[in-house]
Amino acid sequence: MSTGLKRPTLDTVTTINRDGSRHLIHPADAAGRFMLARRLFAVLLLAVYILLPWIPINGSPAVFLDVANRRFHLFGLTFLAQDLWVAFFAVSGAGFILFYLTALFGRLWCGWACPYTVFLEHAVRRVERWIEGDAQSRRRLDAMPWRGMKILRRGLSLTATFLISLLVAHFFLAYFVSLPRLWKMMLSRPGEHWFAFCVVMLVTLTLFFCFAWFREQFCIVLCPYGRIQSALTDEHTLTVAYDRGRGEPRGRPGATGVGDCVNCLRCVQVCPTGIDIRNGLQLECIGCAACLDACDAVMLRLKRRRGLVRYTSMRGLQGLKTRWLRPRILAYTGLLAAGLAALGFSITRLHSFQATLTRLAGAPYYVTAEGVRNQFQLELVNKRRETGEFRLDLEDAPAGTRLNPSGNAIRVPGQEEYKGVLTIEIPRSVYQGKQRLVLRVRNGTHPDATALEFEFTGPDPRLLPEISPAPAPASIP
Repeated sequence: MSTGLKRPTLDTVTTINRDGSRHLIHPADAAGRFMLARRLFAVLLLAVYILLPWIPINGSPAVFLDVANRRFHLFGLTFLAQDLWVAFFAVSGAGFILFYLTALFGRLWCGWACPYTVFLEHAVRRVERWIEGDAQSRRRLDAMPWRGMKILRRGLSLTATFLISLLVAHFFLAYFVSLPRLWKMMLSRPGEHWFAFCVVMLVTLTLFFCFAWFREQFCIVLCPYGRIQSALTDEHTLTVAYDRGRGEPRGRPGATGVGDCVNCLRCVQVCPTGIDIRNGLQLECIGCAACLDACDAVMLRLKRRRGLVRYTSMRGLQGLKTRWLRPRILAYTGLLAAGLAALGFSITRLHSFQATLTRLAGAPYYVTAEGVRNQFQLELVNKRRETGEFRLDLEDAPAGTRLNPSGNAIRVPGQEEYKGVLTIEIPRSVYQGKQRLVLRVRNGTHPDATALEFEFTGPDPRLLPEISPAPAPASIP
């Protein structure tokens, strides 16, 4: 393992030495307009992450993934396990939006909104800089033997990193068990909630390992997004880029025949992944704009124009016009619109309850002295928080058809399920054989309604007088 400032090249990853050992990176702190914007945006994202389990909407937290009871509350909407097919459109749509933004703005997500980047850069490293000092102080601390001041500062830094990881893990669990239940778990013994305790410790130790040691290797080695960015971007994509035409050849200030780049390596010192942006767009670049702020600060001190490193496209660097509307963007726009339409249509198909009708096992029908009877299992899932009064009505059924239970006889508590036997009997006088019927289910006065189409089966009506009534089947609870 080595420390100190290493000169990045395009031949090897900066964080890996020639012998395969780890090269530790301690990025310097950058200050500027983009860093300020990133920090404010990170504070907003952290506030959202922390506050979502606290904000009640329709009696539940804004985001509450109640896996134990198979209920998922998202901003006032309640989804049950039967509604998870909608998640396909939501998850795939979110991924596609990320690809769409990448084609336009490069790895803006990685540098500005990725949760890992937000926690690492704006929480862990801020505390680390406060305890251990600037980049040079941290590199000197790495080179010191393990005694005295190094044990104290590094111990405090690792303790703070562990506490941050523990806090993040607890709020992560709150999304699945709610804050009140999480608080009760924290006040009880770990053995009483051993599974939740194991989840929190596993997430904590994983985050601590990544925040304390793995760091930028997560973005370089594990994250697949950086590896597919070359397939999503083109010469018109907005990225962080170095203006080679303006900066080369590099030289000291005041020298003749040189460009604006003074080779101060400030852009390398502030890079969280240890690259040299002057080598061009690279796998390790997360588009954080730290090098942009660092270079702008140097240019201002030298009384030169800002923008030697800036957000631009490869076409823009050549002095050509960047085209925002191009074939891939139009194709992405069409696919994105289709996906959003599918998601919207899927949500409109969701109701405040779910009803299913399944024929019971055994004889398909029974002939009684009064008529022909079919038996089904009716399942009702009430997605609302209040008790539902469910009404059952048969549509286009022969006159005198008896439905049991009928009317407003079924009460289902809020967010509970009902399973029971539904019998439908058609009198002998109006029985006409097999036919398709529709059972309309309504939840009280709510406008939601579900139509369940099913087949009423029975014998040939010409043979009905010759068939003796079958004994009544045993009741099914």
